[in-house]
Amino acid sequence: MNPPREQGLIRRGVLWLLMLGPFFFISYGLVNDYTAGRDDIGSLVFGWEQHIPLWPWTIIPYWSIDLLYGLSFLLPRTRQEMDRHALALLTAQLISVGCFLLWPLRFTFERPALDGVFGWLFDVLMGFDKPYNQAPSLHIALLVIIWTMFARHVHRQPWRWVMHGWMALIGISVLTTWQHHFIDLPAGALAGFVCVWLWPREGLLPLQTARLARVAKRWRLAAWYGLGACLCAVLAAKLGGAWLWLAWPAVSLCMVALNYGVLGAGGFQKGSDGRLSNAACWLLAPYLVAAWINSRFWTWRHPQPDEVCDGVFLGRIPGRGERAPFAAIVDLCAELPFIARTAAIAGKPAPTGIATGSKACAVPVGASLQAPTGSKVHAVPVGAGLPAMRPAQSAYRSLPTLDLIAADAKLLQQAADAIEHLRTQGPLLVCCALGYSRSASAVAAWLLLSGRCSDAAQAEALIRQARPGIVLHPAHRQVLKQLGAHP
Repeated sequence: MNPPREQGLIRRGVLWLLMLGPFFFISYGLVNDYTAGRDDIGSLVFGWEQHIPLWPWTIIPYWSIDLLYGLSFLLPRTRQEMDRHALALLTAQLISVGCFLLWPLRFTFERPALDGVFGWLFDVLMGFDKPYNQAPSLHIALLVIIWTMFARHVHRQPWRWVMHGWMALIGISVLTTWQHHFIDLPAGALAGFVCVWLWPREGLLPLQTARLARVAKRWRLAAWYGLGACLCAVLAAKLGGAWLWLAWPAVSLCMVALNYGVLGAGGFQKGSDGRLSNAACWLLAPYLVAAWINSRFWTWRHPQPDEVCDGVFLGRIPGRGERAPFAAIVDLCAELPFIARTAAIAGKPAPTGIATGSKACAVPVGASLQAPTGSKVHAVPVGAGLPAMRPAQSAYRSLPTLDLIAADAKLLQQAADAIEHLRTQGPLLVCCALGYSRSASAVAAWLLLSGRCSDAAQAEALIRQARPGIVLHPAHRQVLKQLGAHP
């Protein structure tokens, strides 16, 4: 449900348009004129593009982006959303203009003379647009940003389908009006998604959370991902043709490297509902596909979660058919989305009890999470496996952490609090990509801080009894020892 609309947004939108409109035409026109006089203009055309038809009528959707550009400023409901939308549009302009200056490309097809209304619209367009500002297509970059804004606010059918259809037609029109070669489209989409990622609708900006990693392992992983990005980029540049699609995994791996070296888990832009932002999904798509396959490959022999005790289960991030038995979920995976109907975790907990046959810890559970003072672990009876109950929806808490990196004490404290709170609603799943490391350290923190275990070694032993394949490195154990040593 959309938040109440803030006052004064129309005036703010008009002011942004008064600044962005002239800047668009002046910067685009000046760079186009400057490039027209250069002698180092190249072109990048695939042979199959000769078969792209010229559809004069598509000049109408092509031109319509100017109207939608202005209308998009009527949609934001907060000043922050308005400002970030405007800044994304401004950033797209700066990126595109910079690329036009660095590597100018020319459109090579000669458009025949056209008459009628369509011909007049083409004549008006060519009055200020010359065939030199090509990659990335500024038209496509702006389309991605505007499309994102409309998709966020237009929900009623059939208008939502009409909106998506018209936006897609605008994207196709850059080819069927013979304004751009194909390479300009993915390059423009990349520029647009980078702008949307840089200026998300809500939350902190990626650059606001940027901090140089202090953990050596993060830099080692960043180096490996960076090396993979460089390899893909070199192959794309050297081999050309269809191999140019390797630029996509190159961008994806480069972003992952940045997340490990500078941005942290926030670079994946996983929201409180478990979804990654649309921009992150598109930019990271090759990596996300590989990460999902990796998650399923390493757990295909043991896909089911395991109960540790008191209705708390440990396992991999669930697929659509694997989340039904759980009333609540605590998710520590930053790189994979969790998509499900979820209930808010704050406000009114609805205790439903633990399913019959679940494991129970012999140590009494305190009313709040405190560091243990000599509690001992007792034998845990073998349970009946997964809970039989099937809640209609699950309460959900997302605490994104980087893969292969030990979470800090603060985040493990938050995870332990979330586990203790949400387990009252019924069977609870604590998960990460595989369910063997990040989620295991969170469950160990809960066992320690709730008094169920007296030290990290006992917590690990209890978890390993339920799920023998867990992997806790010295870095994980060190953080757990810190939690146990500080009440």
